[in-house]
Amino acid sequence: MAVNAALVVVAAAGAFWAYETLSGPDTPKAANASVRAVAVRQGTVTKTVTADGTVESASTASASFVTGGTVTAVNVKVGDVVRKGQVLAKVDPADAQRTLDAAEADLNAANDALTRAQDAGSDTSSAEDEVASAKVSVEDAQAGVDGTVLKAPMAGTVTSVGGTIGSSSSGTGSSSGGTGSSGGGSNPGGGSSGGGSSGGGSSSSSSSSSSSAGFIEIQDLGKLQVTADFAEADATKLKEKQVAQITWNALSGATATGRVTAIDPSATTSNNVVTYGVTVSVDKIPTGAKVGQTVSVSVTTGSVEDAIYVNSAAVTTVGNRHTVTVLDNGVQQVTQVEIGLEGDQATQIKSGVQVGQQVVLKTSTSSTSGTNGFPGGGAFPGGGAFPGGGNFSGGGNRGTGGTNRGTGGGR
Repeated sequence: MAVNAALVVVAAAGAFWAYETLSGPDTPKAANASVRAVAVRQGTVTKTVTADGTVESASTASASFVTGGTVTAVNVKVGDVVRKGQVLAKVDPADAQRTLDAAEADLNAANDALTRAQDAGSDTSSAEDEVASAKVSVEDAQAGVDGTVLKAPMAGTVTSVGGTIGSSSSGTGSSSGGTGSSGGGSNPGGGSSGGGSSGGGSSSSSSSSSSSAGFIEIQDLGKLQVTADFAEADATKLKEKQVAQITWNALSGATATGRVTAIDPSATTSNNVVTYGVTVSVDKIPTGAKVGQTVSVSVTTGSVEDAIYVNSAAVTTVGNRHTVTVLDNGVQQVTQVEIGLEGDQATQIKSGVQVGQQVVLKTSTSSTSGTNGFPGGGAFPGGGAFPGGGNFSGGGNRGTGGTNRGTGGGR
């Protein structure tokens, strides 16, 4: 029995020596039928980052009454196209008019007092101050009357009406107007750099991202943009004016190009995920595109033309060393290369291979694969010198299964 065991050990050792001799690490490997190889090519390598986004108007305005009161007229409805300065709605001006009448009476009285002081040759400084103060009161009161009429601060389409005749509307107490696209550009019906003057009784916001809604919302539906939240790692690669590709989720085949126009300076964190808001222009609006639709945004962050490249699956990277396996007449040879841009599917090769050469694509291995290329990690299937994973048929010593028993369960 001992003699038989000894003979088996000797045979195993001989087989293992023979395998190691024939398949040494310095010997190029012959390709088998399952090897997948692709040619080294020349062309454009691109790198992109993607995110989901929402279509918005690039120019919006929130119009609100300066003077509050009971709504007496609403002249527009959702969907109406309006021009800048057009009257949209009114509130009852009675209270504002009474205030204006009283202010004008005070001004007349102050002017009379000043005239008497001048005629008497008295000191007129106090009377002059009263006149100046009364004039300011009249101006404020007149603004209050004007503020009972709501006018469109920009041209566009009415997208929301926040009240009806007979309802009560609060006032803002001030008037501002003119809107620009996000970032403060110039737009129809608005001032440049985010604001200009508008008709009385209206206030507006300069971006569709405004959190406060006015009595009437107006959007320029002829100029759209996309806002998207990009992951923290991707946002670091983004810059203004980078080219973007936009794909509509609900419109079959609908796409458009655009450019990055703004990147939020601060991040938003939700469920421990950090993202940055990014605004992308839309060059040409596809048919059927509407505000609120969801899209996919792909921004090109890097591009190299006339680059020599390989499929990224052909490149192996260990530390700073990059290699590919060149297939020449059926023989595989590992070759070190210098890489450039790592694109979405291809990697630029600066040196090491030439156009037309065949390189081997890496294949995924199962979790039981070993270091020598056979399941189990040994010279033969099972992980040992013989099938079964050990030094003995059936999976003995040094098999995957443990010290005394391999996966096959031998002794």
